[in-house]
Amino acid sequence: MALELLKDITIPKTATAYPLQWRSRVYSIVGLVLLLGVIVVATSATGSTHIPFATLWNVLLAKLPFVEVEPTWVSSVETIIFDIRMPRVFLAGLVGAALAVAGATYQGLFRNPLADPYLIGVAQGAALGAVIGFLLPVSWQAASIPLLAFAGALVAVAVVYSIAKVGKTLPMTTLILAGVALGAFLAAITSYLMIASGDKLHGIISWLLGTFSLTSWWQVTMVIPYIFIGIMIIWLHARPLNVMQLDEEQAQQLGINVEQVKLILLGAATLITAAAVCFCGIIGFVGIIIPHAVRLVWGPDHRFLLPLAIFAGASFLILADTAARTLLAPTEIPVGAITAFLGAPFFLYLLRQKKRAIF
Repeated sequence: MALELLKDITIPKTATAYPLQWRSRVYSIVGLVLLLGVIVVATSATGSTHIPFATLWNVLLAKLPFVEVEPTWVSSVETIIFDIRMPRVFLAGLVGAALAVAGATYQGLFRNPLADPYLIGVAQGAALGAVIGFLLPVSWQAASIPLLAFAGALVAVAVVYSIAKVGKTLPMTTLILAGVALGAFLAAITSYLMIASGDKLHGIISWLLGTFSLTSWWQVTMVIPYIFIGIMIIWLHARPLNVMQLDEEQAQQLGINVEQVKLILLGAATLITAAAVCFCGIIGFVGIIIPHAVRLVWGPDHRFLLPLAIFAGASFLILADTAARTLLAPTEIPVGAITAFLGAPFFLYLLRQKKRAIF
């Protein structure tokens, strides 16, 4: 029985066994890449100041080497595109990809579609670090808030890991319980600091709900290495993660160093989640709905699930952020509110399906 399940989860190296399945997934990845490109261009033209697509296209062409385009637009158009909208679009795409991959990793490790990137204290640690940053002098906040949020997320997970580890093993149930307990403790401290923050409360709440309103290119360049390295590490462990879907003992018998793989995947998923939230705040549900939706459509093989989740997550969060900044323009809705509005019904659907599976 185990070998039959293994055949379903770990597809052979050659495409001859399942040529149609492999081909459809490859085509799907290419299709999502093209869709993401269209979304990036379309959302760069969308906002409170409308930019015609012809103008946007000419502005982009003018930036290419050896291409000469006679400028027929005012200089402020280039400022809006390259200094305001594109950094925001790129950061939203990176964050969406990171949260989707981290969610898929946690769901694979815990073998539970309800797991998300914030399951073991990342969000609470990042929130506490960010709130501490807001309470510092104003001149320090720009650099201290993302740094403290990043550090808080990593420290919280490190504490959870040290509490949950038993000898050389890491029980997943104990890890979840430790994450819940520490998360509640950190949330209590965060709540107290918010009450004592005075006139800084509005900025704190805006950050906690998720926002890309102050995005710049330096933030994009800061998060790219962490997210890229973390995603590559996770993808290189896609096959062991597939095997671990059977059972940890069976995976061990099949030659997988389960504890080492768990530690690497938890570390990489935590790294990209911490990098994702340090600049934009806590954005929920992306790590739940995107991996599960991809899994429903294209199957559970993580070698395809992870790259599909990257482009689906990036597209989803870019569209959500575009809705956040345009629906009530010039007023901006927190992007976390948009993802919650879309993700909460889907989460309830997952709970109902889980309940049916149990009973």
